[in-house]
Amino acid sequence: MIVVSDTTPLIGLASIGRLNILQKLFGEVYIPQAVYDETVIHGHAEGSAKQDVDTADWIHVAHVQDRLAVNILLDEMDLGEVETIVLAGEMEADWVLMDEKKGRRKLSQLDIPKIGTIGILLKAKQIGLIPNLKHEIEGLQKIGFSISQMVVDEVLKIAGE
Repeated sequence: MIVVSDTTPLIGLASIGRLNILQKLFGEVYIPQAVYDETVIHGHAEGSAKQDVDTADWIHVAHVQDRLAVNILLDEMDLGEVETIVLAGEMEADWVLMDEKKGRRKLSQLDIPKIGTIGILLKAKQIGLIPNLKHEIEGLQKIGFSISQMVVDEVLKIAGE
């Protein structure tokens, strides 16, 4: 299975100590250089999250080949999202981990399957990797992760919490 991740799911999960869920669900995860830079080099991740992403031997940096596609899409989204989408197309990814609305909309247009941070946590709850989804969502909210109450209510209902 080929999984490509944008920045936000990595930072969100690492910030609540749950980055390992990605390895348990997907094995390996690929990130474009821009996502590595946003997460590790420019320090959008805080505390140990930056180091967790940097030292995870199952997260691999891959280089985007189609720079023209990247440049065209930069009008619509930031570099990390754009490189994630282009890399996913180049690698024929099975899943893209992304939270941003514009990026998710573009992935839908390209018919590339996507899942966000909350969906990843729901999947982890459903297969027994985490005992309590509400606790994890509250942890994300404490670090400033933006989640609508409607989404929270719906996901907790699905999870039976």
